[in-house]
Formats: sequence, C-alpha cells, structure tokens
Amino acid sequence: MPVIPFSEALAQVQQYALRLSPTEPELVSLLDALGRALAEDLVADRNFPPFPRSTRDGYALRSQDVAHVPAQVRWVGELKAGASLAQSSVKLQPGEAVEIMTGAPVPSGADAVVMVEYTEKSGDAVTIKRSVAAGENVVGAGSEARKGDVMVARGSRVNHAIVAVAAAVGRADVAAHRRPRVAVLATGDELVDINFAPGPNEIRNSNSYSLAAQVHQAGGEAMILPVARDDAEDLQVLIRKGAECDLLLLSGGVSMGKYDLVEQALEKMGAQFFFDGVLIQPGKPLVFGEVKAAQKTTPFFGLPGNPVSTMVTFQLFARPVLDALAGARQQAPLFAQAQLRSEFKVKPGLTRFLPGRLNGSHQQPQVEMLKWHGSGDLTALAGANCYIVVPPDKEQLQMRESVTVLPF
Repeated sequence: MPVIPFSEALAQVQQYALRLSPTEPELVSLLDALGRALAEDLVADRNFPPFPRSTRDGYALRSQDVAHVPAQVRWVGELKAGASLAQSSVKLQPGEAVEIMTGAPVPSGADAVVMVEYTEKSGDAVTIKRSVAAGENVVGAGSEARKGDVMVARGSRVNHAIVAVAAAVGRADVAAHRRPRVAVLATGDELVDINFAPGPNEIRNSNSYSLAAQVHQAGGEAMILPVARDDAEDLQVLIRKGAECDLLLLSGGVSMGKYDLVEQALEKMGAQFFFDGVLIQPGKPLVFGEVKAAQKTTPFFGLPGNPVSTMVTFQLFARPVLDALAGARQQAPLFAQAQLRSEFKVKPGLTRFLPGRLNGSHQQPQVEMLKWHGSGDLTALAGANCYIVVPPDKEQLQMRESVTVLPF
C-alpha cells in the first residue's frame, strides 16, 4: 500500500468519519455535559432579549429630540436592570428622558440611549452633548433569538458559552452523546510503566498517558491497556480487548523493523487497511483502518512510537474520528497565519509539523520554531504551543515570512 500525501490522508479520514454512527445520547447535568457533543438543539424558550435592552449606562430618550446638540431634555425617572413591570411601563413623551442602567428595559417611546459621559444633569434638566441615532445602544427585543429559534445546534461541543445559553433557556440537564471509549495500547519491549525505574535500555511509557490526555481533552474516555510486548499473540489478545471500545489507538510497532508487529497482528485478525503511511514529518509511518472483534467493527490508528509523532498524528487524524464518534459536527483542523521570527531550512518532500511557540501582539502574531532533536524530543514539545506547518515543496523559510501554524 503506497504512502500518501497529507491532504489525501486527511480527506480519507474525514470521509470515513462521515459514515460513523455517534455514541448514544444520554441526559446529563449541564456541567457534566462540558466537552461533550449536544444530542439535541437548544431552543429559545422566550425572546432574547425579552425586552428592548440598554447596552450602556445613560439616558433613554427619543433620538429626534437630540438631533441638534447641545439639547436639553427633562428627567422623568430611573430604570435599572431587574426593574418591575410597573416601573418599566412608563411611556416617554417628547422632550423627556429616563436615566437608565446597562441591562435595563428601554421604556416605550424611547428609541436610543445616550451614554452618561455625554450628559450633564442639574435637577430635572439633562443636557445632552452628543446626538445619537435611532437604535443606538439598544438591543431590540428578540433580536438575538425569537421564541422557538435554535440557539445552539445539536452536534456542538459544549463549552462555557453553550453552558451559558443552556442556563439562559432554563436547562439544568441536556441530552449529550456518551463520551466515546478509546482504548490506548502502547507496544514495545523497551517500555516500562511510569511507576517503575527503567533499565539501562528501557524507557517509561509516556505515549499511553499523552494519548489518554489528548483523548480526555477531546471529550473521550480513555482506557489504558497494558503494554503489548513484541509478540504477535500478545498483541492480538490486547488488540481484541481494545477493539471492544469505540476507537483503538496503538502507538509503536508500525515501522518497517523486524519487531514492528502491529500490522502483522492486525492482518491476521482480518483488519481492513485504508492507508499505512503519510508523507508527513513527524508521523510518516501511520496506519489507519478498521478491525472486527466480538461482532463489532472498530476503527483503529497505528500511531508512530516516537512521542512527538504520536501527539501530532492524534491531533491531525485520530481527533476527527473521535469527534464523529462523539456526535460532534465535523471540523477540519484549524490553521492560522503568523510571522516567522527567524529563518530555517528543511528537506522538501514531506509536509512538516515542527514545534513552535506562538506569541506577539494581536495585530502581528509571531511564531518561532523551537530547537528540537527529532520526534522523540518531549522537552521541545512541552515548550511549544503550536506546530509550524511547512508544505512539501518548501525548503527555505525566511524571517518575517507568513507561515501556517496549527495551534494545540
């Protein structure tokens, strides 16, 4: 099976994800829904806002009364947020103004609010120093949503803003999809658990924990399996166990070495492979397919064993499949542009994802490539907050050049 370009591999994963059935919905408390995908629309139970709302502290009045300034109007009362219906039912007459606070209902007869800093009050007389247009500093009733409107569509990932919407429409519980269960299986005789001291030629199993963290951040539920030794039978037993979950992530054992046995074990189990290599760096030896076990078909990714490669390939490829299983609307990786702080060279031929540090001002974001020693360099990645994306036909990148970045 040929090694394919990044764009082709991503398109295959996205097309596959569209065919997946999401996990079943369940009713959960609002805060327990954080990170999950909504299994229902959130619908407005009233108009939002339910009344014309002032967005500033100042004076509610008729804009035509202050078309020419300075102008003087007569103070006839005050309205604050939470004012009673009786208080807000006042109807302004020409030449009148109501002192009003942010969030308060704008009274009938008024069509604008003048900010308090452009006014001067003396007794019942208010001098207006700046004119306003009709509708200025006022949010009309129902302008954000009408009763019955969908405010948040199903498939949206619940975040703090969506929690606010749900609370505003009186939903203490919402229907959300179950968090997908993701099996995480690291392979290799060189790996020991993080609770043990490694021998001279051993390393601690960081991949299982970094993958579990990425799964958790993506709204999944990780199940870390025991490390699979470089033995075909051991691998098959653990793969069958992992295939009971919604998604199986393997790390290591997918290169061309004598003891890279993952693909062999999957082949013996009748797995279907969609691709087994992508023209990227880090992460070239990436395997994607599905395997049947216990009368269930489970998608899997065989991720490279080097830690940075594992994390990059999860974000680029495993995340879209996890999103689909979670019931979230499909969204391609979000890229941005930034100015490169220093020049560097790469070998052309691969799409590269290099650890970078994004900073600078909001007017001119800048990114710097961090010094790193290849795809096993965890220290470099721990100091990064994005990847600098280098196209396969690019060899020289200049200082101040605009480059594409993939934020974490």
